[in-house]
Parts: sequence; C-alpha cells; structure tokens
Amino acid sequence: MAEQDEVVWMHAERVISIVELAHYCGVQETEVRELVEYGALEPAVSGEPLSFSAERAPQVRSALRLCHDLELESASAPLVLSLLDRIHELEEQLMRLSAKGARP
Repeated sequence: MAEQDEVVWMHAERVISIVELAHYCGVQETEVRELVEYGALEPAVSGEPLSFSAERAPQVRSALRLCHDLELESASAPLVLSLLDRIHELEEQLMRLSAKGARP
C-alpha cells in the first residue's frame, strides 16, 4: 500500500466513486472490489459504477493498512473492517454515556 502524504477532507454525506475511494485508501480498485465481494463494504447505491459513502473511507483505509502492516491475507480485511466498525460503535456509545454523566 502506498503511503499517502495528501490530506483529504470529505463530508460524511458525500458519495464517492470506487476510484476516489481506492485513491484515498492508497490501494487498487480490485482491493476495494474484494471488500464488496466479501460483503464487508456496501456501496451507497447499487449497480455500476460503484459508489460509496465518504463516511466509510477512514475505516476502509485503516482496515487495509492494518492488513498490509500485519501481512494478513486480503480475505482478512472484512474481519478487520468489522472489528474497527464495532470499536467505533462502542466509542460512540461510551461518549454518549459520558455526556449523560452515566458510568459505563
């Protein structure tokens, strides 16, 4: 995976193409397509060309980077992505509870 020096600010509601997602993640389109085929990544709109919510880009990038850094097979990316999603959900839940003054 190529190291990216470019910083991209994307609005979470924006829909991006598979080309943009692959570019942002520093991978080939085929790796993004594999995530779709494995069921780990759902397109924002069904059909071709594939497009995705920009909100998913950071998680996809992190999952692919972890797989690369840990030398995992590409089939591991869906599991890594789902674990990152779960961590994100739990962090959001913890922040909501903390905002309410509740203890976890």
